[in-house]
Amino acid sequence: MQWRKHFTGVAFSFVFVVSYFTNKFVLSVLKFTYPTLFQGWQTFIGAVLLLLSGKLGWLEMSRVTRSAALYWLPGSLLFVGNIYAGSRALSHIDIPYFFTLQNSSHVVSYVISAVVHREKVQRLTFISLCFMLLSAINLPHYDPQFDYSGYLWAVGHLFCIGAYRVLQVRYKPSNLSDLELQCINYVFSVLLLAIAAHPTGDLMGALEFPSLMSYTFHCGCCASALLGFLLLLATVKLKSGFSLEHFEVWIFISKVTAMSLSPFVFNMDVNAPSLICVVVSHVAEALLLYSEREPQLR
Repeated sequence: MQWRKHFTGVAFSFVFVVSYFTNKFVLSVLKFTYPTLFQGWQTFIGAVLLLLSGKLGWLEMSRVTRSAALYWLPGSLLFVGNIYAGSRALSHIDIPYFFTLQNSSHVVSYVISAVVHREKVQRLTFISLCFMLLSAINLPHYDPQFDYSGYLWAVGHLFCIGAYRVLQVRYKPSNLSDLELQCINYVFSVLLLAIAAHPTGDLMGALEFPSLMSYTFHCGCCASALLGFLLLLATVKLKSGFSLEHFEVWIFISKVTAMSLSPFVFNMDVNAPSLICVVVSHVAEALLLYSEREPQLR
């Protein structure tokens, strides 16, 4: 029924917003800036819950073969780059600015598709991508709390997202479901981040973290891991019940909701030029969604 579909979308938006707010709280308010441990913890819990749910029959998951996991290795590498760089960037950048930069990942996806697969870009799509890119380029000049390292990590984050999106559309194994693919990503992330924890200095730094034994920190970490898993389930549920276009619309609604509420939750310094960059970028994203839907309406 229609109301059930809308309920699924609203549930997805709620989990999306609360998940981002929880991560932002741990990273920026508590200042736990050790992504190999923070993201390693989230992916470890995600992998355990996925495998356990599959074993108990709560989720439909088949056994993933070694050949399938090796085939998806480039995708898993991009996934790790995405969550690691994203965690670094989010710890330094406010949520509205973070999403504005993240929108430029669409530019990366379309450039890769145009160069590698010779795809033609429609005029309306090209215009929306240009406005997204211009907003992202101008934002650092007007961000009152500009942080060079945060923006540098954001660039790595958006490149990984853009490339991963192309891989997921073009090279996803037909015999693997979204849950099985994410399970591969989770397991690979746990292994790689665990190996990187000591060389990056995160392991020793975390031992000196002031709030390491605090109840608030423990609750924040547990909530972030659980919300990450719930967001995965909500995403898969939403994808199965809606077309890709409607799914992307719900993501857009969730991002706008998070950006609108974030000034009431976190301390932010906003000026008119930076706000214009945010608005232009997301109007361009709405235009992109319309341009992708338009050919199907003809």
